[in-house]
Amino acid sequence: MSCFTVGVAGGTGSGKTTLTRALLDRFSGQSSVVFMDNYYKDQSHLTWDERVVTNYDAPEAFDVELMAEHLRQLRAGQAIDCPVYNFAEHNRAAETIRVEPSPVLVIEGILLFALPELTEQLDLKLFVDTDADVRILRRIQRDVVERGRSLASVEEQYLKTVKPMHELYVDPSKRSADLIIPEGGRNIVALDTLINRIEREVS
Repeated sequence: MSCFTVGVAGGTGSGKTTLTRALLDRFSGQSSVVFMDNYYKDQSHLTWDERVVTNYDAPEAFDVELMAEHLRQLRAGQAIDCPVYNFAEHNRAAETIRVEPSPVLVIEGILLFALPELTEQLDLKLFVDTDADVRILRRIQRDVVERGRSLASVEEQYLKTVKPMHELYVDPSKRSADLIIPEGGRNIVALDTLINRIEREVS
């Protein structure tokens, strides 16, 4: 089976997942997805207090070697057992998710284009570019409502690690993108163009 890999990168709250979901919906039955967030390293050896202060926006927070190997397997037509990350516990969960190979493989992650061992496996690289004010508001909504964090902890993490790591790693990585998409999946014109491009590859 041939596999066309689409990488979706961008800052926290930029709209990466909206774009990813739109692509998966359009290519339903022909697509699989791998989320970089699931490849945060296992932290069972750390205390809760140590896990809370971990920098989750730096490359060192991810099990890049495992993720790169899983992408190679999927591209070779082999299924993988993808790890699952529990954001409330700041730790990898016990269960895994079976991901089957497919004609369209979408990979999403903030640091996807900052790590050559991942970037080199992507056929099409999309960077979702959204205003910083919009991104932080979306992050607050997600972390407080969906992940049970306190507003104070979200603010502290954003100022201490998220913002500086975005400026150091994420924003510069858009130079590796094939396309920069303002507002991600909400950009209907860009989405139509992408769908047409991918359709040509898998038809």
